Amino acid sequence: MDVFKVSGNGPLNGEIKVGGAKNAALPILAATLLTDETVVLKNVPDLSDMRFMIEILQHVGAETVQPEPGTWEITAKEITHIAPYELVRKMRASVCLLGPLVARMRKAEVSIPGGCVIGPRPIDLHIKGLQKLNCQVDIANGYVHVDASEIKGGPIFLGGRSGSTVTGTANIVMAAVLAPGSTRLECAACEPEVVDLCNLLVKMGAQIDGIGSPELTITGVDKLHGCEHSVIADRIEAGTFVIAAAITRGDVTVKGIAPKLLSAFLDKLEEAGLPMELGDDTIRVLPYEGSLKPVDVITLPHPGYPTDLQAQLGALMTQTDGISIITERIYPNRFMHVPELQRMGANIAMEGPSAIIKGASKLSGAPVMASDLRASAALILAAFAATGDTWIQRIYHLDRGYERFEQKLTGIGAKIERLHEREMPKELLEE
Repeated sequence: MDVFKVSGNGPLNGEIKVGGAKNAALPILAATLLTDETVVLKNVPDLSDMRFMIEILQHVGAETVQPEPGTWEITAKEITHIAPYELVRKMRASVCLLGPLVARMRKAEVSIPGGCVIGPRPIDLHIKGLQKLNCQVDIANGYVHVDASEIKGGPIFLGGRSGSTVTGTANIVMAAVLAPGSTRLECAACEPEVVDLCNLLVKMGAQIDGIGSPELTITGVDKLHGCEHSVIADRIEAGTFVIAAAITRGDVTVKGIAPKLLSAFLDKLEEAGLPMELGDDTIRVLPYEGSLKPVDVITLPHPGYPTDLQAQLGALMTQTDGISIITERIYPNRFMHVPELQRMGANIAMEGPSAIIKGASKLSGAPVMASDLRASAALILAAFAATGDTWIQRIYHLDRGYERFEQKLTGIGAKIERLHEREMPKELLEE
């Protein structure tokens, strides 16, 4: 198993390019099942989650060809309606096969994905939406069984305890595009990744009004066709790079990302006093003297502050002058990284769903354990600000969502190495 060795870093400097968005690419890959014609997808990141999804598409009958890195040609001429547990269990996002299979096959059997370390993410809203589309839904033996022989459009309210559901919105939109009649979807997720999916579906011949708003009107069509589509840039990767520059007081230009995709995030960094220059598709972080200011943040559905950048911001706030409060409203257990930051010397107290971070911490390298994807990134960022070496274990979490992460960062001066765990000092492995 691989580990990262990260050394305390001086300022990062240079340019770094953002790749395709994992959270957009996964439902878009699933959407290729909606047509029997070839869909060409570009800017697809090379991640373990992508490889799992391609494997699932192949299992249900799709033909997949990768003519060059980042490009996939997918043709789903004859497919089955069953997505088995042994594949779905590897990745929660594979539940977004439900919508395309229901739409195309008028039936589906999809294994319920398992739990997650950052908290429960039930699919009750997915099921509610399908039932509102006049589908019969049963859960038995760990599978969702859907009979969509009488599917038809209708009004659907898709809000839940934490607001809208991104994957649930994707599923219901994909189910509705081939359903007879009109579907009015209220409390739809507005995330850029949902917008990207809708834009792909429109290219395929779907009729969707209100894209980017919380109310979508979908008029069902008889058939969708193939198309070519480029996946949007990964705003979470971009935000992680911005914080890497900020925590090292570097001069870094993050390329290939529209700042408008990160408005709430950049607003908080501006509030903290981070000097930046924003272009049409660039974010430049500038060096600064003194300390950044603390901020109060609450994670919310888009256009609020993104939960996927909560852990990374927490790492940065350990270096500010004052007390920051970060409150998590999306995933209740998304503070698994806090004990690991505390091992490095961070002064963080938990009060319910909030982390109280006392800044100006003098971090020092330590062996730490990554618990999830974004926690992995947060620990690496903290290690840049620490003295000595930090050994980060279980980095397979990071490989799910960041493509060539260490190569991109070493390109701008980061001291980060991927090593086999046997290269860790023995005394650290025993801790």
